[in-house]
Amino acid sequence: MTQMRTAIGLMSGTSMDGIDVALLRTDGESVVERGPSAGFAYDARFRERLKQGLVDAKAITQRDQRPGALRDLESELTLLHAQAVKAFLQQNSLYAAEIDLVGFHGQTVLHRPDEALTVQIGDGFLLGRETGIDVIYDMRANDMEHGGQGAPLIPAYHAALSRGAATERGLKAPVVFVNIGGISNLTFIGTGDTLIAYDSGPGNTLIDQWVEAHAGIPYDQGGMIASEGAILPELAERYLSNAFFTAKQRRSLDRNDFSPPEGREAGLADGARTLAHVTAAAVVKSAAHLPQRPATYIVCGGGRLNPVIMRDLSTLAEAQGAAVIVAEDAGFNGDSMEAEAWAYLAVRAERRLPLTYPGTTGVSHPVTGGIHAPRPAG
Repeated sequence: MTQMRTAIGLMSGTSMDGIDVALLRTDGESVVERGPSAGFAYDARFRERLKQGLVDAKAITQRDQRPGALRDLESELTLLHAQAVKAFLQQNSLYAAEIDLVGFHGQTVLHRPDEALTVQIGDGFLLGRETGIDVIYDMRANDMEHGGQGAPLIPAYHAALSRGAATERGLKAPVVFVNIGGISNLTFIGTGDTLIAYDSGPGNTLIDQWVEAHAGIPYDQGGMIASEGAILPELAERYLSNAFFTAKQRRSLDRNDFSPPEGREAGLADGARTLAHVTAAAVVKSAAHLPQRPATYIVCGGGRLNPVIMRDLSTLAEAQGAAVIVAEDAGFNGDSMEAEAWAYLAVRAERRLPLTYPGTTGVSHPVTGGIHAPRPAG
């Protein structure tokens, strides 16, 4: 029998709003026991530093380069993750010695799949020293070295969660997981070992950038701004006619692949409403590349908390005979799913099991990945 491992997953996504932490006990295969989770928000000052880090990262041509202030930013980011781990352990009356692994995503500052270049800042060895726990990090790079897009990585975890979920919850198959983070992605769970995944388009990033630029707030909480606006058809169509949606090959997205509208193109509310529609429509449009039409969409990530996005997605999906539910209605946690996935992937990486597959990232063959930073001796 495969040994169970207790792992903590750490995720800081493209929305750059904070650190998600989740505990998982798993064998890295079919057994998943979900534990507690928590979120730790970045303060406004650090979010500004991260945004500047994205600018500095544009000068990177090799993965180990850290131009501008990126080297210092990497250390600060890592120490914030260490603080989050320690706070999480304390909140749940746990000790570092009880944790086998930490799966550390870091912060993506550059993602250019066409150049086989992806950079997630985060010092795994520093995190290991600070927490006293073994760390697995940098889990995307090996995929790219074998011809993959480097994303999405969460499908392996989606597949583990879905085993039996359709039967237990009465969900109609085929089931598609939709993660609406900064970028949205789909995971199609087919019959047998069929697993297909790819980025589906802009998620919350465009809306976040829009409302921050024009209202001075980091995101449209509860879709309140969008709910007061109207869809601008020409602006929506400009996004949805992008060649990304019709290209034969699915590709991974960087947050800069789609840009927010110019200020003169829309008022605050109409811009937010249009971008919410684009987020929903992009999911359904991208689903057309799947081998079967989905019957159930399970939505996780921050976008599921925006009722405007969810209403549009439900309307568009129902027109094709599909149902849309949030992760919680399927017995999952939509806030912590990505952090849980990084815990799961860390265990798989430790066991040298595949993290990505030809059907998920376009990699040449199933490959593992990650760098192991052992906890300090003694």
